[in-house]
Amino acid sequence: MLDQALSHTLSHTLNRASRSARARRAVESFPVTRRVVDRFVPGETTADAVEATRGLVATGRAVTIDVLGEDVLDLAGARAMRDAYRTLLTALDEAGCAAGADVSLKLSAMGQALPDGTTIATDHAAEIAGAAAALGCTVTLDMEDHTTVDSTLAIGNALRATYPSVGNVLQTNLRRTPGDIADLDGSGARIRLVKGAYREPESVALQRKVEVDHAYERAIDALMASDCYPMIATHDPAMLDRAVSAAVAAGRGADRWEAQMLYGVRPELEQRMVDDGHRMRVYIPFGTDWYGYFMRRLAERPANVAFFLRALAHR
Repeated sequence: MLDQALSHTLSHTLNRASRSARARRAVESFPVTRRVVDRFVPGETTADAVEATRGLVATGRAVTIDVLGEDVLDLAGARAMRDAYRTLLTALDEAGCAAGADVSLKLSAMGQALPDGTTIATDHAAEIAGAAAALGCTVTLDMEDHTTVDSTLAIGNALRATYPSVGNVLQTNLRRTPGDIADLDGSGARIRLVKGAYREPESVALQRKVEVDHAYERAIDALMASDCYPMIATHDPAMLDRAVSAAVAAGRGADRWEAQMLYGVRPELEQRMVDDGHRMRVYIPFGTDWYGYFMRRLAERPANVAFFLRALAHR
């Protein structure tokens, strides 16, 4: 097992590699990479995402679906991402899988970084939210690095004026998150709680795993005590047990919170939660732009790195 210092160094290296064109070319050149990626990304097409959704819904799990892509720097690219989500929603509806599904949007893919990006991203997200609401779906705005937090939360607040079910994501490694939870209390917002997958400076983010874990526990308690709808995104059984206990303490029934996990990481734990009567939603990413997502999954858990290296050793 990797010790904490080595794990921290490896995570830092992989997070840097997730934004490196040179590292991307190297990883994509391994013939075995696609087979390993398939563990975390079920495919590159809308049809692949719908097929994965069918399988999960059949076992009592709900889904949230991410069309992979971020850091879009031109209006045509942002419009293409908007259209990809609308195509996905139509396909889910035709497959009878739309009701109860969620889609996850990265606002950087919606044009957030463009001149007048707040307006562009808000308009694109609103179009998707409207199409989703008509089909009984919801929308969650993914959170990216710390420089985008204020804009992303503001867009979420603006969209909820028309589409109350639009959710936001909070990252507990960020020092500001307790204040953000307090600010959102009273909004009734759907809030996905994650630890944070981006490498952030110490001035804005906790650096040690134990600190992030403790912050996550406190955030679970705070969300459960608020009027928000908590979406506890973790693969840690201890954190899930904490969420169950906090929900009971807050008087929340099974319909007033949910657990979430990433596709392919802990399917046996997903099923345990379903069998125990809890809501479980699986985050399904799909598309050709899988590299950054894949590298962040490796960075999060040393076990994922070991899985990748074993596959390379047997190529």
